[in-house]
Amino acid sequence: MTMEREELHDLLERLWDRYDREEFISADPIAVPHCFASRDDREIAGFLAATIAWGSRPMIVRNGLRMMHFLDDAPHDFVRNASERELAKLSGFVHRTFNGGDLIQFVRSIRAICERHGGLGRFVEASYASTGDMRRVLAAFREEFFRTEHPERCRKHVSSIERGASCKRLCMYFRWMVRHDDRGVDFGLWRTIPPSALYLPLDLHTGNMGRGGDHRGDAHVRRRRPRAVRLRAVRRGDRRISEMRICFVSNDLR
Repeated sequence: MTMEREELHDLLERLWDRYDREEFISADPIAVPHCFASRDDREIAGFLAATIAWGSRPMIVRNGLRMMHFLDDAPHDFVRNASERELAKLSGFVHRTFNGGDLIQFVRSIRAICERHGGLGRFVEASYASTGDMRRVLAAFREEFFRTEHPERCRKHVSSIERGASCKRLCMYFRWMVRHDDRGVDFGLWRTIPPSALYLPLDLHTGNMGRGGDHRGDAHVRRRRPRAVRLRAVRRGDRRISEMRICFVSNDLR
């Protein structure tokens, strides 16, 4: 059965109202950057929290907050100023396959981007300003991140859109930093990037929900364009807001 456009609009509006509210924050990985007030802290905490955002949400939030404790609950200051001895203390952190060695390398890479560009967000905004293409921004971010010497195993923790990955976690992080409304959930720090530029990555369950339960086809970014156009027609200017609704209604139904 095909859902009519008005029905789809009403459903997505109800789901948006249900999940895009401050009461939702504590149960979601976005709770980690919400612990901080400054742009620099939120950008770094958000990127690290999004990086480990696979598994159960309670575990992600718990380990994300624990990661911040490893960074002395001052992520920007730690990234910019930690000594080698202080970095070595991060070796005790682990979240599934993301271990302390990965965290040490991520701190080094973030530090290098901050030194070269003034911050994670400034690099992303500059990349978008020069290309106007979020796919190219996602590729450039990964390339810039791994300019710093690193163990090969670290590369699996930042997906490659050029190799067909959906980049779901990185897209989620970008949404946190770009989207802004009066609900107080997303931060809206990167004001030079329009929400309509954000990508809607379809993984297995969000793809199935977006297709109305149809399990055919793959879920990669290269297949997302028709779906994004349809969602943009439902709510112009903010493509990712509909992905959020699809994602969480899918979680509720599983």
